[in-house]
Amino acid sequence: MAATKEGKCKRILVTGGSGLVGKAIERVVTDGEGRPDEEWIFVASKDADLTNAADTKALFEKHKPTHVIHLAAMVGGLFRNMKYNLDFWRKNVHINDNVLHSAYENGVQKVVSCLSTCIFPDKTTYPIDETMIHNGPPHNSNFGYSYAKRMIDVQNRAYFQQHGCRYTAVIPTNVFGPHDNFNIDDGHVLPGLIHKVYLAKQNGTALTIWGTGNPRRQFIYSLDLARLFIWVLREYNEVDPIILSVGEEDEVSIKDAAEAIVEAMDFKGKLLFDSTKSDGQFKKTASNSKLRKYLPDFKFTPFKQAVQETCSWFNMNYASARK
Repeated sequence: MAATKEGKCKRILVTGGSGLVGKAIERVVTDGEGRPDEEWIFVASKDADLTNAADTKALFEKHKPTHVIHLAAMVGGLFRNMKYNLDFWRKNVHINDNVLHSAYENGVQKVVSCLSTCIFPDKTTYPIDETMIHNGPPHNSNFGYSYAKRMIDVQNRAYFQQHGCRYTAVIPTNVFGPHDNFNIDDGHVLPGLIHKVYLAKQNGTALTIWGTGNPRRQFIYSLDLARLFIWVLREYNEVDPIILSVGEEDEVSIKDAAEAIVEAMDFKGKLLFDSTKSDGQFKKTASNSKLRKYLPDFKFTPFKQAVQETCSWFNMNYASARK
C-alpha cells in the first residue's frame, strides 16, 4: 500500500490506524469512498513509536504523506485515567508534538487530529460548542489527557499563525462500533455493556449495570464518523475545530442504550441497576449546529441499527476482539 502509483497526488497517512476509528475509515475507503487520486496508508503502534521524535520522523520520511489523519493516542477508561494523569499528559503531548512537527517538516498540506468531548470545561452550560474548549478546567478525573488534547488546538493555531499551516481537529462524541475495545473495566460504556450482555447470556446470569442508567450520552457510529472524517480532510478548511456528533435530540440514556443492546443480543435475563455505583457526569450535550451548517443533509445510521451491527460483529469476532 505504501508504494507510489502513477498519477496519485494525495498520500494520506492515518496514525492509530488499527483502532476503532482507523479501522472504520479503512473500511469506508475500501467500500468505495476512496478516490483514484488518493493513496491511504494506515499505521499502528507496531510501525513506529510516536512518543519518540526520531521514530516519528523516520515514519514520515518513509511514507512522505501529503495529508495526515492523526488518531494515535494513549487512551483508557475512567479508572486508568484517574490513576495515571501524568502518564496520559506526557505521552499524549509527545505523540502530538512529534506528529505535528514531522508533518510541518515534511510539508504536509493538511492534518486532521482527533480530540474528545472530555476536553471541555467541567463547569459549563449546555449545549457545548466549539468556542468553549478553553473556558475553564476539564473534569479532574482525566485532566492529564484532556489538557494534552486541548494543546492540539493551541498548536494548530500556532502553526497557522507562524507558518500558515492548515492543521485542524475534530471533536467526536461517544464513538462505538466494530473493532472497539470491549474491556469491561477499562473500555467505554457501550462496548463494555455489549461484552457484559454477552457474558450474562453465556452464563445464564442477570445483567447488572453500574449506576442508575439515567445519564445521557450522544453516541456516534464509527462508520458515520469515518465518513465525516474523510469529508473534513477533503472539504473543511477552518483551523478551528468542529464537533462531529448526532444532534441533541438523539441523546440516549444509558438505560435506553442497555435495552438496545439487550434486544440486539437477544438476551432474555434480568436487567439490574446498581445505584451504589457512580453515574459519572450526567450529560455532556454537544451542539452539532456547525456541522449541520456545512452538511445539512448528512444521514446518521439509526442508533438501534448501529448497535445491532456492532453486536453482530462482536459475536462473530469474539475470540479476536479487544477485551
